[in-house]
Order: sequence, then C-alpha cells, then structure tokens
Amino acid sequence: MGKTFETIVPALQEWIAQRHVFFVATAPLATDGHVNCSPKGSDSFRILNDHEVAYLDLTGSGVETIAHVSENERIVIMFCAFEAPQKTVRIHGRGEVVLPADPDFAQLSVLFPSHAGARAIIRVKANRISDSCGFTVPFMDYVEHRDTLDRWTDKKTAEELVDYRKLKNETSINGIPGYPTKS
Repeated sequence: MGKTFETIVPALQEWIAQRHVFFVATAPLATDGHVNCSPKGSDSFRILNDHEVAYLDLTGSGVETIAHVSENERIVIMFCAFEAPQKTVRIHGRGEVVLPADPDFAQLSVLFPSHAGARAIIRVKANRISDSCGFTVPFMDYVEHRDTLDRWTDKKTAEELVDYRKLKNETSINGIPGYPTKS
C-alpha cells in the first residue's frame, strides 16, 4: 500500500518519466472559491532534483493554477499509471510562477521543447511525496500526443497570443489576479 518519501527517489523519477499525463490541483484561499484540477500532457514536466519539479505552463482558456499559486503557493501534482502495474504518485508542495520576464525563466525553459504558447513555468518545491495503490484507476492505452493546442498556437502571432491572454488569462474564475499582461 501507500508510502511517503523524503525525496523523489530514483525509482519514482524513472516511473514519473514514463507517464504521458499528469494532473495539477490548486485552490484559492477563499473558502467559497473554486478548487481547480487540470490535466497536463505533452513533454512538459521535468524533475529538477530530488525535491523540486517544474512544468511548462502553456496558454489556455483558464489561468487558475497561476492565480492560486501566486496567491498562496499550494499545489499538488498527481501521476497515475493507466497500465499495469497500478500506482498513483502525488507531489505536494509550494509552487512558484516563473514568468518569461523572470531571470530564472531562460535557465528553466531550455529544459523543455520550445513552444510559442509558453506562458510560464510552474516550479514546485516538494514538501510531501507519496504513492498509493491506484487499484481503481482504469486501464487505458496511450495512443499519441494530442496536438490541438500546438496547432492552435502555431496559427497565432505573438500579438494575438498577448491579446488572448488579456482576454482570458488576466483573472481567475474567482477574480484573483492571473497572468500579468500590459494594458
């Protein structure tokens, strides 16, 4: 059954590297605010060291993770095995939004494939790492990367992406400041 780890041990690092999807959950401080859980894919997750991870945050229709992490830093990342043997891994931690204008962005961005829709990098310092059985997670087969977001982004100019972020990403669904855009 489930174990808790002091660090992201090599066996977990290897297991995580084989996953094609992960889930990110955050919540605002307000008790009546909406909890957010987002699926993530593509080649967007990296283990930086045995207690720190990061993922490339791409332009999308919402900005909940950026808003919540900026407000309170709380985040959990979850990986599931959809093939045998079953397992679920959670990395709880304190997140940081690293924007393209931040000094660390250039250093971190080289760890990921280049993507025109890169909006930020979410860096997480783990304070709890655990696994669990995943006995009820269904079997599913990975077919291929879904390139819909890539194709959508590739059709946009840099200015169109800025306009889209102004329209969709300046505030969360709870009105929390989200992606900073210039007026």
